[in-house]
Amino acid sequence: MYTTEPENEHLEDENVQSSTAPQILKAGDADEHEENKEPILSETEETKPEMEKEGSCPPQGTLNKAITNGVMLFMIWCVTWSFSGSSVFPGGSLFGVLTIFYSSIIGGKLVEIIRIPSVPQLPPLLGMLLAGFTIRNVPYLSDRVWISNTVSSTLRSTALTIVLVRAGLGLDPQALKRLKRVCLRLSMGPCLMEACSAAVISHYLMKFPWQWAFLLGFVVGAVSPAVIVPSMLRLQEKGYGVEKGIPTLLIAASSLDDIVAITGYNTCYSIVFSSGSELSNILTSFRDVVIGVVSGVVLGIFARYFPSRDQGKLPLKRAFLILSMCITAVLGGHHIGSHAAGGLCTLALSFVAGTGWAKEKIKVQKIIAATWNIFQPLLFGLVGAEVSVASLKSNAIGICVTNMSLALLIRISSTFVLMSFAGFNFKEKIFIAFSWMPKATVQAVLGPLALEKARISAPHLEPYSRDVMTVAFLSILITAPNGALIIGILGPKMLTRHVSSRTVELAGLELH
Repeated sequence: MYTTEPENEHLEDENVQSSTAPQILKAGDADEHEENKEPILSETEETKPEMEKEGSCPPQGTLNKAITNGVMLFMIWCVTWSFSGSSVFPGGSLFGVLTIFYSSIIGGKLVEIIRIPSVPQLPPLLGMLLAGFTIRNVPYLSDRVWISNTVSSTLRSTALTIVLVRAGLGLDPQALKRLKRVCLRLSMGPCLMEACSAAVISHYLMKFPWQWAFLLGFVVGAVSPAVIVPSMLRLQEKGYGVEKGIPTLLIAASSLDDIVAITGYNTCYSIVFSSGSELSNILTSFRDVVIGVVSGVVLGIFARYFPSRDQGKLPLKRAFLILSMCITAVLGGHHIGSHAAGGLCTLALSFVAGTGWAKEKIKVQKIIAATWNIFQPLLFGLVGAEVSVASLKSNAIGICVTNMSLALLIRISSTFVLMSFAGFNFKEKIFIAFSWMPKATVQAVLGPLALEKARISAPHLEPYSRDVMTVAFLSILITAPNGALIIGILGPKMLTRHVSSRTVELAGLELH
């Protein structure tokens, strides 16, 4: 996610630098050569011991770090064994969680290491997803790696909470005010168009009931800041599209897009698994929305002032308070059957609290980001482990890919049309349309929820929920790497490069 710093501070910094530059140049002309020699000598003196330490005993540097991390991971297993006993051995639920966690970390690191010249880097989440998929579909591993549905559901719901907290904290009122209608148009229009088109296609192509069709539509309707934000930051650092604020626009709209998709999904989820009439289900969903927003605003106002600014370790206390409140809201909402209320409470709480923290919000975001680094491998690894090739029908993959592809084409076309009245030229509209397609985080969170609910309370609905899970998995597998590649390749070709001393916006961005 991201935060922005006020533009006036950037301008003041530039004025100070420009006014002091001549004085620095005049004062440094006489001793220019001497100053240049000193850092070179110091660098060689500093690097010499480092090179000697690499081959020393005990090992130092990279080797020492690798050994330390390996021992720490092993000690996590040991501590877990000391608490739970046999459940950390093959066949136990904790053994499955730890196996998924370690494998996903390794898979993500391998994707980061593997780099093809002149090709943009692939997102690490792809390796995490494939790691879980491999564990599920390799015969020897699948027989020994097992995770209970309760543990898996709790971990995914916690990951959803962290995603929502980061989305709420990442919304910056000043950036939204500057971008105005274009940001709202980009965040709401393509998401709703893809959700509705996917619903219509799945209703006629996959024979889904309408409520399930719209649930599937909102699963695939969201884009992934985990792919878009780092890709846009790389283009922004090189000056591509900065003059018209294209990277800023896409980064700001990605969080709103997720909020629209999650809200729509929660509403459809409540309708699908409710036993009352359609009218009562709609009224219940509306009641949950009101309860979630009102409770989130009240708790957000509380989190603005408690803890007070005079306390020590303020960011850590704020992060703990907001995470504990939001996890309680989401998991508690699941227990009482109010699924939409918990998610909306989390969004409202984190947004209202963040607006009162000013610049201090960045420190809280860093702590939340560290928490996400733990749950991200678990989330994508568990999603990959839910897809079993043996349980898929012979034509299921083809139908799911067709459904997703047609809905994606409608999304790209609608994005191009909506950006036609925003002051962008033809190439820029093409770039924005194709950049608005990667999917990952929301699909990983929402895809398995219906399947878990169907297994517990409605086994007759499991075929529909399994198809939803398959479409979510394929959307991540296809659009996440291709989206990253398209953004990295089309950016330098479609966007105008502006190299200037102007400070770029959104300098304090935090990745989703």
